Amino acid sequence: MRHTTPPGMLPGMSEAARLTRAGKLGEATTLLQRLLRGEGKGEPAPAPDTTAPGATLEGEFVRLDPTPSAKDAGPQPANDSGGKRSGARPRTGLGETLRGLAARFTPNGLHGGTPRPAPDPLPDGASFATLSYSGPAGTRAYKLYVPAAAGDGPRPLVVMLHGCTQSPDDFAAGTRMNAFAERHGILVAYPEQPASANAQRCWNWFRPEDQRRDQGEPSLLAGITRQIMCDHRVDPERVYIAGLSAGGASAANMAAAYPDLYAAVGVHSGLPAGAAQDLPSALAAMRQGGSRSRRAAIRGNRRVPTIVFHGDRDHVVHPSNGDGVIAQATTGSNLRSEVQQGQSPGGHSYNRNILQAPDGRTLCEHWTIHGAGHAWAGGSPSGSYTDPQGPDATAEMLRFFLDHRLETSPR
Repeated sequence: MRHTTPPGMLPGMSEAARLTRAGKLGEATTLLQRLLRGEGKGEPAPAPDTTAPGATLEGEFVRLDPTPSAKDAGPQPANDSGGKRSGARPRTGLGETLRGLAARFTPNGLHGGTPRPAPDPLPDGASFATLSYSGPAGTRAYKLYVPAAAGDGPRPLVVMLHGCTQSPDDFAAGTRMNAFAERHGILVAYPEQPASANAQRCWNWFRPEDQRRDQGEPSLLAGITRQIMCDHRVDPERVYIAGLSAGGASAANMAAAYPDLYAAVGVHSGLPAGAAQDLPSALAAMRQGGSRSRRAAIRGNRRVPTIVFHGDRDHVVHPSNGDGVIAQATTGSNLRSEVQQGQSPGGHSYNRNILQAPDGRTLCEHWTIHGAGHAWAGGSPSGSYTDPQGPDATAEMLRFFLDHRLETSPR
């Protein structure tokens, strides 16, 4: 039988998927390594641009493997065969075998090995507490920022999904979202992906079971959101979700699965909902963009207002994925496009594509940042994967969010 490569998948990826299904994990990993190096079938892989923020092999290419290492998995029960761990799998996942390559780089984006400055201290009266939510799919910890400025009436809530290898504290420091939340009286939640769920702490955006409403990770993230809404005075019409990289892809999944819960979504250096169904297709989507044939199942008729930021020198997640997020959010809509050009003071230039409905409402914004890599635009060097050269993604994201309300209360 003649095997053909499915549309949107790199040549050789289909063979890697076949080997994985056959249980030949070592052979599959070797093939994936060769493809990433540009050897064998397919186009040569471009050399990583280590001068661009975050654009190194330390990017998501080496962080997707959901299999935790023995160190992360914790103690395993022994079986009857000489004390061997029951059900233990050989450590042949992509993340494990490429970890040596990753060690040559640091996850500090633009800042290299320079020590990071300490984040700003917590304002008097504010809190940044660690909490947890448990549901049928498991338990996830999260940090919740409650500003000192109470404000009048129910408050908005922003859910922030970190990227691979990051933590809630790291992501909060890098995005400076808490400082903006204090200014506007907003609650901010930072769910945490543990190493037990993914060895590199990536959200598993590429697995079907973690893309569907009320299943897997989406059920946990929605559960965290609803728990906060029950425990605090949250305005149900002003609940938002955003993320970076793997977190951005998961935020897109959440907007597709829960358009009745989130009033708007922000996707920074991420991918469209349902862009991949397994590890090989995830690597293909990250390298060259997802297949147009893959569309997420959008629940209901509501398209969630979407703001996208993506650097045009992002060698970790291809910039065409930003186009894919916008295309998914505007399918079937009759929108007018207005492109504005700008320049951050002393930093990057950018294009801002504003997509408006016939009544003048802005439904989507797409910021293409020239010369930027895989990093949060305008972020603080206190966190990893940030690019202080702007534009200020946090400020612009909050502006966009607060311009949108959910017309009906979530279920």
